[in-house]
Amino acid sequence: MKNSFAFLFITIFLLACESESKLTFETIQLDNNTCNDCPEIKISIPKALDDTRIAEKINITINEELIYTLKFEDSLDVATIEEAIQSFTNSYQRFKKEFSDETVVWQAQADGVVSYESPFIVSLQLDTYIFTGGAHGYGATTFLNFDKSKSIELEIHHLFKDLEGFIDFAEEQFREAQKIPSNVSINTTGFMFSGDLFHLPENLGFTKNGIKLIYNQYEVASYADGPIELLIPYAKVNPFLKVKYKINND
Repeated sequence: MKNSFAFLFITIFLLACESESKLTFETIQLDNNTCNDCPEIKISIPKALDDTRIAEKINITINEELIYTLKFEDSLDVATIEEAIQSFTNSYQRFKKEFSDETVVWQAQADGVVSYESPFIVSLQLDTYIFTGGAHGYGATTFLNFDKSKSIELEIHHLFKDLEGFIDFAEEQFREAQKIPSNVSINTTGFMFSGDLFHLPENLGFTKNGIKLIYNQYEVASYADGPIELLIPYAKVNPFLKVKYKINND
């Protein structure tokens, strides 16, 4: 009986600690429906509400990503998402004046979600789409990974104790998913890896079911091929991760 009570106490304690470590987010929605001659802008992103360093770091990083995506005036000093929206609007309106017969409406969309959170790490997925004329727009997915205790954004090399080993393993998983034999070139089936050598994508993030690798359009394939995704379950990834980032919910 004592052991049962002890087990129950420990379970409740661990659940309470995990709950307390969770960050609080709200969804911020922004658009540009203020005039008839404005581009179409729709933004839905998470904002961390906690009065902590990690919350501040997350919000600053999201803002920087969206400013980089929306800012079209290099000479303009843009410090907020609202100013970036105005920059995008100004560029569109100048374009309309110069090309008055052009009927294409520019578009900018951004959707962000918390893709995973543990007591040690939080990952956010930011999907963006920009269209400024031409045959098609450009969409991209960006993963933002943060160490909650250090309040820093994590680069890929921060996550792995054996990065080279993980790269080799990820290539095996990629070849299997794309049906590329191990004894032929990685570009045999039409991929465009630089130097004909496999490499990790620019974006890799934590999700509920595993680590997701996303090669955005043009990164290793043509625009028509769309983004190339690979989801590797944590049971397979954990041996390569640094101890504090291992996920034990398979």
